[in-house]
Amino acid sequence: MFGLHLGGLLGPFGAGVVVAMLPELAASYGTTPAGAASSLTVYLVPFALVMLVSGTLGQRWGVVRTIRLAYAAYAVTALLALVAPWFWLFLVARGLQGTANAFITPLLLAQLAAVTPRDRLGRSLGVFAAMQALGHTTAPLVGGLAAELSWPWAFAGIAVTALALAAAPLPADPGAADPEAPPSWRAALRPSVVPGLLVFLGWGCLAGLSFLVAFRLEDVFELSSGPRGLALTVFGAAGFATARLSGGFADRFGPVTAVATGLLGGGAVVAVLGLAGSLPALIGAWAVGGVVAQLISVGTNTLVITGAGAARNGAISVVQALRFLGMACSPLAFTGLYHADPRLAFLLPAALLALGPLILLRPRSADPDRG
Repeated sequence: MFGLHLGGLLGPFGAGVVVAMLPELAASYGTTPAGAASSLTVYLVPFALVMLVSGTLGQRWGVVRTIRLAYAAYAVTALLALVAPWFWLFLVARGLQGTANAFITPLLLAQLAAVTPRDRLGRSLGVFAAMQALGHTTAPLVGGLAAELSWPWAFAGIAVTALALAAAPLPADPGAADPEAPPSWRAALRPSVVPGLLVFLGWGCLAGLSFLVAFRLEDVFELSSGPRGLALTVFGAAGFATARLSGGFADRFGPVTAVATGLLGGGAVVAVLGLAGSLPALIGAWAVGGVVAQLISVGTNTLVITGAGAARNGAISVVQALRFLGMACSPLAFTGLYHADPRLAFLLPAALLALGPLILLRPRSADPDRG
């Protein structure tokens, strides 16, 4: 299962590699900082939208075959971003890269769930979340260091990694889809609604705020791209270190408790990010954010996997789509607010996170903590 876990780092890395190099991207292509920031959005929007159907399509086509083809496409689009002479072509490459990744992340999760015993599912999902956190951790660091030299080299590393993963061994498909009764996208919606809302909120108002933290590090503490990237890595580093513990927490206390704890903790973290007057306080809060984000991620993944039945692949895909759609919406929702009032740009998402557990209070026919 190592190949399944390791693939989890590629998507977050590809998405976040531009965060610490936005000023350099803007200067290289002669665009504005806001224009450079759109390179994050154009990756995440097609990534999220295509994931609404990629799980169901991958189950029809064959999960392992689809994953390998998606890795190869990811490498090609990274190379296109590396050599793109015009900003519009760079954005096209980023959009295609996000599209390719839509067939990687949810299908890896579905395959992992298919080969993992139920009593160890939380821990296994925690390891996958740790790999995703490693992607979050290394992306701003590599992006920031690459920007100090020449930012396109970051995309060369992405291409090499994707090709290596395409050649890595993967567990065999548990079984082909029945051609007489192919997987239904509609059947995937019902078990994914509540987990999807929760992960949309958690990623849009917590993990998706990395660009605001980067702005604050530059505006208030005057950090250059290298130190900015290093400071941003603490979110992923803390998440990587504690993801397996988050999985154990979900196994022991149930996914609902894990998600509620993550949302409430996230609200407190984001409030501190907006009010912190010292660099150590801001970095410390961002590190704690990486811990509580893993509780949200592992908890919601466990909720959908244990409640979706035969529609698991499609339901995981829908939930992951909403997760990254939340990240894509975050710059659109909070950038203008940050320029108007930096503190309010953090306090509003903090309040939304604190209200998130109310979604879990809906009537349920079965207890997902024990189901």
